[in-house]
Amino acid sequence: MTNFREIADFLKAGNAPKVKELVQAAVDEGVEPADILNKSLIVGMGEIGELFKNNEVYVPEVLIAARAMKAGMAIIKPLLVEKDVKPVGKVVIGTVKGDLHDIGKNLVGMMLEGAGFEVIDLGIDVSPGKFIDAVKDSAAKGVAMSALLTTTMPGMKDTVEAFQSEGLRDQVIIMVGGAPVTQNYASEIGADGYAPDAASAAELAKELICS
Repeated sequence: MTNFREIADFLKAGNAPKVKELVQAAVDEGVEPADILNKSLIVGMGEIGELFKNNEVYVPEVLIAARAMKAGMAIIKPLLVEKDVKPVGKVVIGTVKGDLHDIGKNLVGMMLEGAGFEVIDLGIDVSPGKFIDAVKDSAAKGVAMSALLTTTMPGMKDTVEAFQSEGLRDQVIIMVGGAPVTQNYASEIGADGYAPDAASAAELAKELICS
């Protein structure tokens, strides 16, 4: 009998082999892949996100939990596609032009995947044009931008303005974050939301994109 709680707990502990084994066993038992995703993997990732937000765990623990989640996802992803189970939404993420930092952006990507989103990760040094092309190609409803330097923050403003110029601004939710970024700056450049950390970014995306 599948124990969703057990899978979530092994995920939080970062035990990828055990998560893989239990997810495979659940699939073999005939458990719906969407149930495995929603009742164990998303639950575990949400809980580790909450602990991270409260400074009870740190970046390394989140990274190994995300690795465990990916081990489980590798088994159920093809089955979800087969059954045409749609992600809760699509988000294009990237670090803005001129900025080569990616740890925060990667954490946000993992948290978004853990919350059931399909993530299109453009990497670092992403120009406004690349964000726009990715949204056009994927029909994503969300864009999440990261900047770790005050000197690269204007890239966020440039990207918001580029979406405006393309006539796409009202079709996407734009979220921003990164060490020097503040709620005030987000409001100033016309972004839809700001998150101080990766777990909050996933919550914000659910609130803004899925509501």
